[in-house]
Amino acid sequence: MLKVYGIPNCDTVKKTTVWLKSKGIAYEFHDYKKQGISKEKLAEWLTQISYETLINRKGTTFKSLSDEEKAEISDNASAIDLMFEKTSVIKRPIVESDKILAVGFNVEEYEGIFG
Repeated sequence: MLKVYGIPNCDTVKKTTVWLKSKGIAYEFHDYKKQGISKEKLAEWLTQISYETLINRKGTTFKSLSDEEKAEISDNASAIDLMFEKTSVIKRPIVESDKILAVGFNVEEYEGIFG
C-alpha cells in the first residue's frame, strides 16, 4: 500500500493527495502532527536519500532554528534527532511503498512514477 507522510494543512501535501485521488491511486496518510515519526523510519529513509534532501531548509521550522542548531546537523544521527523532535522540518510529502518513491511534489515526476 502506498503511504504518504506529511502534515494535512501543507499545500504541497494537499497537491499530492489531490493528484493521487484524481488518478484513482489508493494511499494511506501518515500525519506527523498526530502520529509523529519513529527514529527507525527516519534511519530507514536515510539509507535511501541523504539528510540534506530530507530536511526542508526552505521551511519556517528550519529557518527558525538558531545558527548553532543548524550547525549541529552534520550527520545522519544529528539529522534524525532534529527530524524526530521537529517533524515539520522534514520535507514533505514523502511517498513510499516498499521504498521512497518521491520527496515533495512534481507532476512530471509523479507521472513518471505512477503513469
